[in-house]
Amino acid sequence: MKRVFGAKKEKEPPPSINDASEKINKRGDTVDEKIKKLDAELSRYKEQIKKTRPGPAQEAVKARAMRVLKQKRMYEGQRDMLYNQTFNLDQVSFAAEGIKDAQQTMSALKSANKELKGMMKTVKIQEIDNMQDEMMDLMDVSNEIQESLGRSYSVPDDIDEDDLMGELDALEADMGTETESDGVPSYLQPDLDTELNLPQAPSGNAAVPPSRYNTQAEDELGLPAVPRASIRG
Repeated sequence: MKRVFGAKKEKEPPPSINDASEKINKRGDTVDEKIKKLDAELSRYKEQIKKTRPGPAQEAVKARAMRVLKQKRMYEGQRDMLYNQTFNLDQVSFAAEGIKDAQQTMSALKSANKELKGMMKTVKIQEIDNMQDEMMDLMDVSNEIQESLGRSYSVPDDIDEDDLMGELDALEADMGTETESDGVPSYLQPDLDTELNLPQAPSGNAAVPPSRYNTQAEDELGLPAVPRASIRG
């Protein structure tokens, strides 16, 4: 049957944006090459026009240069048209890539939303509030325990604060009368007469016996005098 009626041809897939853009860019490159060749030919004609004298020969060269210039303008128009097509394809490609990125973003957000909902089911606000209240109660109990353990046992409760203030004022007054020599307050200086209990010094001059003085006579040279032997009669 296929030989009689022929097989149905499968439709070729439409070209992608990248394929179409590459094809147009190749055509643009071909047109650019032709424009470069025409520019080189125009340069030669310009040199010939400068070298030839005005007349039929120069007019012929100008005619050829005019023909080449028209071709160049035609190719430049085609190149501009191809550039516009390439620009349009680039814009479409950019829009398509943006849509693909948006689709991926939406898919990621949906997945994250689903996962977040599952996590929220395991976390309850009421349980968090109850835990916070319990923590505050435990902190209050801990502060009470610390205050109870930090109380002093040696300080009585019936101390008059007015008496303490009077004592403090008296202490400050005594500290103001410090001596300049050693900087010790008067109430801290010892009473030497009471602690040592020394006897009073005698008022008169005590007689010193002559035997305590070790005096020797000296001669006229300052030497100790030799004692003379006593002569018995």
